[in-house]
Amino acid sequence: MKPFVFVLLICSLPSLAQQKDTVKLLEEITVRAYEADRPLLQVPASVGLVLKEDLERFNNTSLVSAANTLPGVRMEERSPGSYRFSIRGSSLRAPFGVRNVKVYWNDLPITDAGGNTYLNQLDANSIQQLEIIKGPGSSLYGAGTGGVLLLSSPQPIRENSLTGSFLGGSYGLRNYQLALNSGTENSSHYVGYQHQQADGYREQTRMVRDQLTSTFRFSLSDKEELETAIFYTDLYYQTPGGLTLAEYKANPRQARPAAGINPGAIEQNAAVSLRSFYTGISHQYHFRKNLHNRTSVFGNLVRFTNAAIRNYEHRAEQNFGARTVTDFTFAIDRWAFRMLGGGEYLNGFSPIKTYQNLQGTTGALQSDDELRTHQYSVFGQAEITNNNWSVTTGLSVNWVDYKFQRLSNTPAVLQTTNFKPELTPRVAVLRKINSVFSTHASISWGFSPPTLGEVRPSNTIFNRDLQAEKGIQVEVGARGYFGKRKFFLDAALYHFALKETIVLRRDTEGADYFVNAGATNQNGIELLQNWQPVVTGFSAFKVWSGITLNDYTFKEYTKDNTSFNGNKVTGVPGRVLTGGIDFEIRKHFYAHLTASYTAALPLDDANTTFADSYTLLGCKVGYKFNAGKKLPLNFFAGADNLLDEQYSLGNDLNAAGSRFYNAAAGRNYFAGLIVKMDFRK
Repeated sequence: MKPFVFVLLICSLPSLAQQKDTVKLLEEITVRAYEADRPLLQVPASVGLVLKEDLERFNNTSLVSAANTLPGVRMEERSPGSYRFSIRGSSLRAPFGVRNVKVYWNDLPITDAGGNTYLNQLDANSIQQLEIIKGPGSSLYGAGTGGVLLLSSPQPIRENSLTGSFLGGSYGLRNYQLALNSGTENSSHYVGYQHQQADGYREQTRMVRDQLTSTFRFSLSDKEELETAIFYTDLYYQTPGGLTLAEYKANPRQARPAAGINPGAIEQNAAVSLRSFYTGISHQYHFRKNLHNRTSVFGNLVRFTNAAIRNYEHRAEQNFGARTVTDFTFAIDRWAFRMLGGGEYLNGFSPIKTYQNLQGTTGALQSDDELRTHQYSVFGQAEITNNNWSVTTGLSVNWVDYKFQRLSNTPAVLQTTNFKPELTPRVAVLRKINSVFSTHASISWGFSPPTLGEVRPSNTIFNRDLQAEKGIQVEVGARGYFGKRKFFLDAALYHFALKETIVLRRDTEGADYFVNAGATNQNGIELLQNWQPVVTGFSAFKVWSGITLNDYTFKEYTKDNTSFNGNKVTGVPGRVLTGGIDFEIRKHFYAHLTASYTAALPLDDANTTFADSYTLLGCKVGYKFNAGKKLPLNFFAGADNLLDEQYSLGNDLNAAGSRFYNAAAGRNYFAGLIVKMDFRK
């Protein structure tokens, strides 16, 4: 904790050198959450933003560091390429991957019908902005109680350029990117190729990813716009497995060793291979100035293999779907009205074959399954706004069903699970105090059925007994600018009551399965501040910090006649503090200094084992200049985990044999170069 406090003290020193000229004001940021399309100050919801400049604060080989600067958001990396993404504690259900968070890419769903998102299929260089809706977004986005993640890729406007970059770093890290940007007033086109590889800090953590991305947007007429979004990803990463505390302390870089009759990760060549092709088309039509429709269709083919210690799994997933939203606005006297309605449909087909793992090759067939998933949602939203007040009401109806058939059994009995239609309303009110300050309050209902990976987890048993999670969140917040718009503050206070909470368990062989654990009470406070003083000799200067305070406890939770009522919710730290300083001198030299503190967190439901707290320090410095009239260069270098902390960023919760720990990299370094060729006349 002391280094974190020290950094904050250093950050406060430049206030002694403020001037009153050439101030760089905080920009009014327009957000798309809840189809708002308006400045953040006018949105009655907790929305976290990660902009392009925030991503560039780090080495940009993943979204982890940038996402973790936001209060209430936690992104974990068990090993290179293996991520978990949590909004207000939602990773309780995810042994790996992203569950209970709905993810969209350029307004297209990339969360499949089974509720799973392969966030690792997207390279960080192909992402320009993240918007994170905190808490249930079911009133407009369907199933999910954790929140919503909206990703945007680059959209060049009046630009014709070719950008190339190279980054190298510790533990064999390499990242290459080549991107073509072409844009006019009526169209924009982005094509990017990214390659990334790393040997990893631990044994059995090599990762290689290649991705090709293309987005195209153009106007067909004054009334019509068409967008296409395509990517192909080829990803391979090894999985080292969790360690016991003794193994973690003795040698945190080792992979999971053999124990008893169970082989180790290296012996089994534990690894994941993911090949994904995604394509989507969106059409927007303006019937009149106040009446618009946007309709999108998409398809996704995934070839997934997982050579785990216990078995070897093959999947051939096929997903497709559509989403449509119609928006109508009108005014009566001083009141503005906006009404929108639409629907979303997701369909998934997942043949899954599980084999014995014979040291990284398939052995005898253990199960041959087919799962079909359907999700439907119909939604509506109405807004009433005047000069000072805004009231938003939303409502959706959601249907989810699973069909499961084990073809390796005779007869192959078809099993089905249908979740009854759920109504999920939301009511939000915003009060505009003045032009630079507003308050908001909301109450929202969430509905989250178990994902495909929960009804058919790694123990391969189809679980028809799991119930959908249901929750109600009440939230109040305020945000605004102070001190001639140099200081920005965003604060939120919430209570989330979740019933039928789905929690992860592991059997004696280490296989995952899930149960409903009664209820949880989740209380939190989130604060984000951003200060941009004018400092002598600096062309830009910013100090920022974030505070997350969590009080999450189990309620009505009993396991094997043992009550866990009042225990802290597994995997959620009580406090997370982040902060940093960014500055630029004469628009050439720049630096980013970042610090974070994460409190101890429980690793099992019984709260018998806790991961230690840890403090991280990182920095990035660079120099930008023009080698020619249209050839800007950007050299940079940096380091992460400067304190060389031993910590686990991606614990295996409730792990069998107490194998909770996945050690993150120690002190590490990186350096790189960005070259941009501008073809504009």
